[in-house]
Amino acid sequence: MIARARLISVVAFLVAGATGLIASTQTWLLVSLTDGAAEPLAVPGASAVVLLAPLSLTALALGAAVSIVGRILRPVFGVLGAALGITLAVLTAPIAFGAPVRAVVAEVAAVTGIRGDGAVSALVASITTTPWPVITLLAAVVLAASGLWVVVTARLWPDGGKRYQAERAARVRSNEPLDAIDSWDDLSRGGDPTT
Repeated sequence: MIARARLISVVAFLVAGATGLIASTQTWLLVSLTDGAAEPLAVPGASAVVLLAPLSLTALALGAAVSIVGRILRPVFGVLGAALGITLAVLTAPIAFGAPVRAVVAEVAAVTGIRGDGAVSALVASITTTPWPVITLLAAVVLAASGLWVVVTARLWPDGGKRYQAERAARVRSNEPLDAIDSWDDLSRGGDPTT
């Protein structure tokens, strides 16, 4: 399990971020108004939780970044991922378990022109929740858990790129004269072959 800790963490970050991003475009709430409109008003995730799409994109970026950062930044990115997951869970849980009127105020105001929580709650007959808030809440929990997993296992991950550093260090230690190919390779790495 520890041997695949990096893979598990990166995949969990990416899946949670992608799920949140997809969920932001889906219908979360169906609102029936008291005016007797035939069609219920569909409220997408991006309207119910305004920060859903930006935080999900951040989770995707963290997933990509945690796979390539060094040993020192891995726990920092893990803490950021855990905080991001907790934030998403706190923002999503009230909608998943209660469908508050506050989540639909913007959409109802756009349709009716009436603003304010009290006025909008008087217009709302019922709010039906789709499965997307619960799916997003589960993705947020996965994101928080994977962030903590990164913090716990990051020091055990193998470092990438050491073979290149070892080759260069071995060449610097040897006092052998460089041939033409070695000079070009040194120049490609940013070194000055004339010194």
